[in-house]
Amino acid sequence: MTVPEIWAGLDIGKEHHHCVVIDSAGERLLSRRVLNDEAQLLQLIGDVLALSEDVLWAVDINRGGAALLIGLLLDHDQPVVYLPGLAVHHASAAYRGQGKTDAKDAHIIADQARMRRDLGILRPGDEVAIDLRPLITRRTDLVCDRTRQINRLRAQLLEIFPALERALTLTNQGPVMLLTGYQTPAAIRRTGAKRIETWLKNRKIRGATELARAAVEAAQAQHTALPGEKLAASLVARLAKGVIALNEEIAEIDALIEARFHQHQHAKVINTLPGMGPRLGAEFIAATGGDLEPFGTADRLATFAGLAPVPRDSGRVNGNVRRPSRFHRGLLRAFYLSSLASLRVCPASRTYYERKRKEGKNHQQALRSLARRRVNVLWAMIRDGAWYQGAPTAASTT
Repeated sequence: MTVPEIWAGLDIGKEHHHCVVIDSAGERLLSRRVLNDEAQLLQLIGDVLALSEDVLWAVDINRGGAALLIGLLLDHDQPVVYLPGLAVHHASAAYRGQGKTDAKDAHIIADQARMRRDLGILRPGDEVAIDLRPLITRRTDLVCDRTRQINRLRAQLLEIFPALERALTLTNQGPVMLLTGYQTPAAIRRTGAKRIETWLKNRKIRGATELARAAVEAAQAQHTALPGEKLAASLVARLAKGVIALNEEIAEIDALIEARFHQHQHAKVINTLPGMGPRLGAEFIAATGGDLEPFGTADRLATFAGLAPVPRDSGRVNGNVRRPSRFHRGLLRAFYLSSLASLRVCPASRTYYERKRKEGKNHQQALRSLARRRVNVLWAMIRDGAWYQGAPTAASTT
């Protein structure tokens, strides 16, 4: 990329952004607070381009409140770079004054974009990747909500029926369904194992016989009705129904993610990598934008995923490495979980993992080494449009 004539830094806010434009000498040419509104943003873009059409835009947020601005800039074929807010905060210590204003932050963003050459140009990604990002974000939110709901359910049940709380695995559908109908020892004893089993089978719960038996055994172990049991039981039923509703919504989102993933041009190739699957493959596409060309090499992709260690030397201490502090956690998760799953289904992955363990690495280190190796494998697969071929590719030595 050639050196532009001017740089426009934008401090992003929910309602307003502040834009500062500087020239090659760092002198301010424009400083303006602008509403996060299409008409005003278009006016700002026009005014900046009137100063020079050779401009590089820089933002400190690349989603949320910045989405409209970035979309308008990309529609106008304007180059946009992203400077993380933490980097702006650290850089502010090198500038005069201890005050903090939106105008100062915008100037720092513009000045850092002027001096630095390591900032990548923002690319929206292909249409499938754009669609997958909100779906995956929504699924993550739902899974977190479900975990919190299950924890509340477990705590509430523990107050009135600890024996049943010990007997049930509340991450499974069957025990949660049981709690929508039966929450107290007396109700379970009164109903009996046979009727509870039939009730569960009518709701298509697997292992209904064992679950009903475990519930009755727990009820036989507690004959005391604790204070507030009636109200607590109604809360347990309400929480259980909430968990089931979240499970249903997660299943619907999973179906949407899988269907959209299979529409991507690389879906068939990615899906052949053992352990990846549609959901983790969708996370990979969403994180990379569906295009590996901007990364250039597999090493850069590994760095982006946090799988390439960086040196941490000082003085006489050298040879130390650590995980980079900035990486895409969603992409790391996709490679890490797919590597863990591949140990069960892929002999080549198991062989590589066991070799790393024999070299003295612990489980986490060996798994990260396997994930790093699989970055190379997936890169080559997508580059060549080739399906996974097993041992000859994945089991080769590093």
